[in-house]
Amino acid sequence: MTHLTTIHATLVALGGLPRSIVNLDKPGHYIHWHFIQISVANLIVIGSMVLVFLLALLIPFPGHGKGGRDDG
Repeated sequence: MTHLTTIHATLVALGGLPRSIVNLDKPGHYIHWHFIQISVANLIVIGSMVLVFLLALLIPFPGHGKGGRDDG
């Protein structure tokens, strides 16, 4: 219970609950393309995940260069 008391005291000191950066009280924006309907927020998340995946494939591992392991 001490941990919850600390969190409550911190929130009171900061002026209440933190507010969202984006106003979530409005309806979402959707993209319609033939039979596909997707929200812009989900499209951004999927695009970010694809970008991170491609970067993981293209960026070499640290230490995986010329100074690597000697097999001889």
